[in-house]
Amino acid sequence: MAALLAALCWTVATLLWRRLPSAWTAQQLNLRKTLLAFLLQLPLLALVRWPPAFQGEALWLLALSGVVGIAWGDSLFFGALRRLGTRRSLTLSAGGPALTALVGLVTLGERPRVAQWLGIGLISLSVVVVTRQRSADASASERAAPATVPWAGLGLALAAMACGSAGALLARMALRSGEVPALVAATVRLGAASLILLPVGARLRLRLARRPLSPLPSSRAWPLPWPLASLSSLERWRTVLVATLLGTSLGIMLQQLALKGLSGGLAVALLSTSPVLALPFARLEGDRPGLSGWLAALAACAGVSLVAGLTLPGAGWPPGG
Repeated sequence: MAALLAALCWTVATLLWRRLPSAWTAQQLNLRKTLLAFLLQLPLLALVRWPPAFQGEALWLLALSGVVGIAWGDSLFFGALRRLGTRRSLTLSAGGPALTALVGLVTLGERPRVAQWLGIGLISLSVVVVTRQRSADASASERAAPATVPWAGLGLALAAMACGSAGALLARMALRSGEVPALVAATVRLGAASLILLPVGARLRLRLARRPLSPLPSSRAWPLPWPLASLSSLERWRTVLVATLLGTSLGIMLQQLALKGLSGGLAVALLSTSPVLALPFARLEGDRPGLSGWLAALAACAGVSLVAGLTLPGAGWPPGG
């Protein structure tokens, strides 16, 4: 349940970030939401009892997980989000469990079963369908033109997927003992990511996704109490706060609960259900998935279930077993 709730939080937060008109680059946006979430969670640590053995390897694993999964992964994801849109970006990120299975095969000797390889094929097929799909309201000339693949957005999304999978695996390694509270783990990850992102500041080392987030036409306005096309500074930060609380603070804490209580593959599979959760919101972006879009998202979710929903050799189940 924690994993599904985290996926829902990330879906809603992604839509809010997508709608935010801002000249912030992907990494500047990531820095603001990560640092804000870290500062909001920091006082709460006084209410949590720290495990006496929480030091050394577990601490460094969580810190490295924050750097890879949040500092790098989220920056890359924001770049993909601007080029591909919410639904396509989330659907591409559904390949995370497949990548995790392949890494487990190489590094841990976890050999996927036949059904899991079938899941990898379903995910690959869904990626091809989604990246080449046209909008349902495209003009006749656009439909007649050859389909183009947004390679820049595709590359950013795949890199974000790799960083997210690596970050989840590192966090799972630190949380296997079950002694680290989810709030502590989430705060350590956010703190490490903030330290990496802070030196970037206005001059970014990675010059990705420098295009501003321009508002959508009025016919595709997001139904919130304020029009995002004309946000004041206060209202803009209000939107940032809501998206940060949902997607970063609450979402990452729920993610830690999922990684703590489930095997890594199963947790990542459930966390990858965002594409299906995003489909009901597609029309709010002026996007009409159509039958192929729905089938692709369902195929991606079926694929991640086949890949990560079965127990790999050597993986304990039930959790903690």
